[in-house]
Amino acid sequence: MSKRRVVVTGMGCVTPYGIGVNKLWENLINGKSGITEHHLDKEKHLVKVAGQVPEDINVEAYIDPKEAKRLDKSIIYALIAAEEAYKDSGLDLSKEDLTRIGTIVSTAAGGLVVVTTGYEDMMKRGFHKCSPFTVPMMIANMASGKVSIKFGLRGPSKAVLSACATGAHSVGDCYRTIQYGDADIMFAGGAESSVCDFGLGAFTSARTLSKSTRPPHEVSRPYDKDRDGFVLSEGGAVLILEEREHALKRGARIYAELTGYGQSSDAYDMVAPDPEGKGAELAIRNCLKEANKQPKDVDYINMHGTSTHLGDLAESNTVARIFGDRKENTNLCVSSTKSMTGHMLGAAGSTEAIVAVKTIVEGIVPPTINLVNLDPEAADLDYVANKAEQKDVKVALSNSFGFGGHNAVLMFEKG
Repeated sequence: MSKRRVVVTGMGCVTPYGIGVNKLWENLINGKSGITEHHLDKEKHLVKVAGQVPEDINVEAYIDPKEAKRLDKSIIYALIAAEEAYKDSGLDLSKEDLTRIGTIVSTAAGGLVVVTTGYEDMMKRGFHKCSPFTVPMMIANMASGKVSIKFGLRGPSKAVLSACATGAHSVGDCYRTIQYGDADIMFAGGAESSVCDFGLGAFTSARTLSKSTRPPHEVSRPYDKDRDGFVLSEGGAVLILEEREHALKRGARIYAELTGYGQSSDAYDMVAPDPEGKGAELAIRNCLKEANKQPKDVDYINMHGTSTHLGDLAESNTVARIFGDRKENTNLCVSSTKSMTGHMLGAAGSTEAIVAVKTIVEGIVPPTINLVNLDPEAADLDYVANKAEQKDVKVALSNSFGFGGHNAVLMFEKG
């Protein structure tokens, strides 16, 4: 049986810039950072900045206030992003077979705030005194569960947890679900809300976050020799994936076609990437193979590019090994939008998938800001340093690599 073709017909997100793909995109192409001083007690933290969803977003426009109090923020972000994507898609669910529509909207960490506050309540008031909603608020599958409940979707529903690759794996697994005929439409993405005392403290102890005292917008600096770690961020992003013939039949606007999905494992370390990038290389080559593309066919790569020393070097040198450096391949450009959004963990892969699609639609590549002095150990690539570039992007990749050696790469093409 031949695999079915899959296209993107809707996109929605919540990011440090607020609600909506347009807000995300306009800020990115203008090189504007969403990183600010965090709202936590800075006297207690070595890290002073984060990417935070604005507190004044209009949650009530999407979720009943009473219901919102029973949800972790990650679930709220997932529901808002899903609603935005649904509206953008032009779908009318009253005309669809809901048993053929599913959801994989995942989170890397689950409800960290709920876990910590619930534990504190137990310690103060007794082990049976935390909120009765603690369990459904904290478990990592509930973003998918609530999206399926909100829209009445009765097709496949699950969560995929692979740390920083969670969002990309969720999109990729939705792609597979449609390819093999288990659904016609999937809500695909990730959400995260880990900017809390426990989340910030834990990542600080893992020595992954930047402790820079630079102005907040200058802290995240992938591939720059003065980088010292990533910036923890939050949000949610959902894409509507649809079987191509189904989309054409209903007259849907098609943003792009998803044509490749590569997966692999480093099998190396719990936190550090394989310094030779063997796992990343395998995932990229698997993606190229499925899409029947050669390295020369790729115009743009949205890099994982977190701003950590080992990760940036492993990824950049792997990309150069596969695609050639800027002297060998004058067509390819790459950028890390985490330089502006920070690292959204489970929401990163789906947010960056949206960015990859937008480069195809708009013919603009967002920059890697704060790249002032390229690390001499990093590959010589066109990182689109500091200013967006006009480019006819026909084929775009999005790389996502997670703690534990989880690798996921997505390919999008003009639809």
